[in-house]
Amino acid sequence: MDFTENQLERYSRHIILKDVGIEGQEKILSGSVLIIGAGGLGAPIALYLAAAGVGRIGIADFDKVELSNLQRQVIHFTSDIGKRKVDSAVDKMNAINPDIETVAHGDYLNSKNIQKIIRGYDFVIDGTDNFASKFLINDACVFENKPFSHGGILRFDGQTMTIIPNISPCYRCAFHEPPPANAVPTCSQAGVLGSVAGMLGTIQATEALKFLTGAGDLLTGRLLMFDAKTMRFRTAELRKNPNCPVCGDHPSITELLDGEQAICDLKQ
Repeated sequence: MDFTENQLERYSRHIILKDVGIEGQEKILSGSVLIIGAGGLGAPIALYLAAAGVGRIGIADFDKVELSNLQRQVIHFTSDIGKRKVDSAVDKMNAINPDIETVAHGDYLNSKNIQKIIRGYDFVIDGTDNFASKFLINDACVFENKPFSHGGILRFDGQTMTIIPNISPCYRCAFHEPPPANAVPTCSQAGVLGSVAGMLGTIQATEALKFLTGAGDLLTGRLLMFDAKTMRFRTAELRKNPNCPVCGDHPSITELLDGEQAICDLKQ
């Protein structure tokens, strides 16, 4: 593709980067990413992917902006309270970068519609705040063979991994099934330090850009965890589980199901 003078200037720091360059920026501009959740994780992810020039960014969320969101969901402003999160997020992404196409998915994602939605994107990012959604996203991405980034935060902690279906371990390989109801508190019950969402969200955005450009090594087969209180990071090596119920040798999960959600009053 031919870059305009404005694009050459806008993306100059990518273009001079050895592992990205013109070819890498072309891949970013022609790529597409779906962000599920326009909350604490989705906010920095959306801002950085828009700034990077990802050609088409979809953002999915059915919530509206509330005052309690503003402590960490940095894509939403006080004037956005009461507005649909997807509309607020799209406004900011378009303001950052007019090069990109943005798509708002304001419907509630469930087992009936998620496969059709993710089918149109190169990479999916999980920025949700409950286990039912995380397992649904995993299973749908495995069924559709869509690479995706898992992320989760609580209190001062964060964790993330990248899944390439049929190649790397999936989320169920590591965690198998959701924990019992009320076994793990939600962020509305336990709290979350706002900047932790930014720490993890930027890692997930970086994984998406690495996937699109082919630069570096993805977090496949590895679960990255950090504790912001001590600022310690560690990585757990993961193996593909042959008995995984969704991607194993003899899968027992062959269709998507909606699990019971412990609703938090805020997306991560």
